[in-house]
Amino acid sequence: MPDVYTHGHHESVLRSHTWRTADNSAAYLLPHLEPHMRILDVGCGPGTITAGLAGRVPDGHVTGIDTAPEVLELARELARGGGGDNLDFTTGDVYALDYPDGTFDVAHAHQVLQHLGDPVKALTEMRRVTRPGGLVAVRDGDFGAMVWHPDIPALDDWLALYRKVARGNGGEPDAGRRLHAWARRAGLSDLTISSSTWTYATPEEREWWGGLWADRTVKSSYAAKAVSGGYATADDLEKIAAGWRAWAAHQDGWFAVVNGEILCRAP
Repeated sequence: MPDVYTHGHHESVLRSHTWRTADNSAAYLLPHLEPHMRILDVGCGPGTITAGLAGRVPDGHVTGIDTAPEVLELARELARGGGGDNLDFTTGDVYALDYPDGTFDVAHAHQVLQHLGDPVKALTEMRRVTRPGGLVAVRDGDFGAMVWHPDIPALDDWLALYRKVARGNGGEPDAGRRLHAWARRAGLSDLTISSSTWTYATPEEREWWGGLWADRTVKSSYAAKAVSGGYATADDLEKIAAGWRAWAAHQDGWFAVVNGEILCRAP
């Protein structure tokens, strides 16, 4: 089955993606970067992390690839607006990267493997284009490990539904806990394994996080797939969206997104 990006690129999705930076989403990788490095950013989306990586390698170069031409236009606009002159963006397929062996010092993917039907094949290809001694760096969320307060039943319904939809699309929403196992199956053995979180608790953070998920639940490609796949009705989605808004409005609201991370030294 062809890979399906569960979220799509609705504004509520890009609201989240454009918030991501190298500092808040790739901190585990940054200490290992050197000014001259060449980096491949797989599944770069709107390019905010890509631009941050480019800033860390002023004498090197960063290439961002994605399967969606429309989101790459947003990335190119960012680059033209001051994102740096040492980066470029192009369409690409992680299963068949259009680069010779050992082209890059670092192959990086953020929140990508969870959406793939064959993450081991993707990691194998990322390993191929990374020079010996270079780094394959991956970070993915783990939906099953996400926790929140207070206990709002609609958010339990959200989590159960999201995992069904994502797996129905061929992905693995609990990817974070599996990254190291996938890497070993891809022939990577020199691993540094870690995890980190995004936490949303202030009124502003709750409004932003709860609001984008409330909108995503009823307006995005994920919502359409939930209904067309028979996983939920429109009324079900409205109830879940209301639960997100209730969580965001609660003065004790707290949400932690757990992310698994791996740094793999290419053989």
